[in-house]
Amino acid sequence: MSFSVFSLIKSLIILQMYLQSFSSATKNNILFIFVDDLRHLSDETINLPNIKKLAGEGVNFKNAFAQQALCAPSRNSILTGRRPDSLRLYDFYNYWRDSVGNFTTLPQFFKENGYETYSIGKVFHPGRSSNFTDDYPYSWSEYPFHPPTEKYKDAAVCYDKETKKFQKNLVCPVNVKYQPGQTLPDLESLEHAINFLSNRNSSQPFLLAVGFYKPHIPIKFPEHYLEKIPINKVKPQRHPYMSAEIPLVSWHPWTDVRRRDDIARLNISFPLGLMPYDWSIKIRQSYYAAASYVDDLVGELMSYVDTRKTIVVFTSDHGWSLGENGLWAKYSNFDAALKVPLIFSAPGIPSKNIHTPVEMLRSHVDKNNMN
Repeated sequence: MSFSVFSLIKSLIILQMYLQSFSSATKNNILFIFVDDLRHLSDETINLPNIKKLAGEGVNFKNAFAQQALCAPSRNSILTGRRPDSLRLYDFYNYWRDSVGNFTTLPQFFKENGYETYSIGKVFHPGRSSNFTDDYPYSWSEYPFHPPTEKYKDAAVCYDKETKKFQKNLVCPVNVKYQPGQTLPDLESLEHAINFLSNRNSSQPFLLAVGFYKPHIPIKFPEHYLEKIPINKVKPQRHPYMSAEIPLVSWHPWTDVRRRDDIARLNISFPLGLMPYDWSIKIRQSYYAAASYVDDLVGELMSYVDTRKTIVVFTSDHGWSLGENGLWAKYSNFDAALKVPLIFSAPGIPSKNIHTPVEMLRSHVDKNNMN
């Protein structure tokens, strides 16, 4: 049985209320970690020790799916608890409060019930779909923080060994000291989040949402992470071709991948051409390296979290195809583009691999009945 991540808002509210019913302590803080374009990765694919540790300490949903494999509609769906067809958003170009209804968001609910709420990095999709404010002031107590170097996300900062130039590549391992500001956006978001957790002195409970930008394209990450993913250990995708029995409407030409400088040089026929095998392996290696980079960021962030009084939620807005069925990036309705990690870690909730939110609450009821 699958679990739609847009139900997260209801599950989190129920979980917090349920935990409070068994405790006279103050309200738990909430840390919501949102990763951009992180598909559901198994241990056979790549070892992500910090995410695995978080899953081992909490409830790990093994069959969670996003509503739509596109950033803005998926994020708005998750954060409002409403489907894209209810929000009438399937792209990036309308704001639900203006076009549909004044629906309450997850952070707004907690803000209206005694929490201070903060957003760091990419939580709502920036732009028209969140009113160019990330839904401030409705959802957040302060204006959301966006890392200054994110403005270089599509700049020619990827050194290409073939052309000996800085380009707008898809595959983009970098030497951080040669990047603008000698840093990367996710490093800036991490630093801001750590400063928040280390220096906060308010007695009010908080909801802190931290959105990491990688492994979203360009697949840019500190170059030493390639050492963790030897290319001779990277396995090719299963089912690398679109079956003749699958309707053409299920295909998309992964245009955003094709227009990156390194991929454009390959002159892949449009729209049905396939990625060359060696580049398939190279892209898969870089995606896994970027995921490993994010895993380290999560581990560093969690080292500053008081897990005795913090509910932690970890998820992604959608997955990312890595050559399955000849597809790359998101946009499709195949599992690779829709299936995401979803982890709840909370004081008093035993660790478990489960498939539905009902099982999570039932396990807590059983534990308390035994006590």
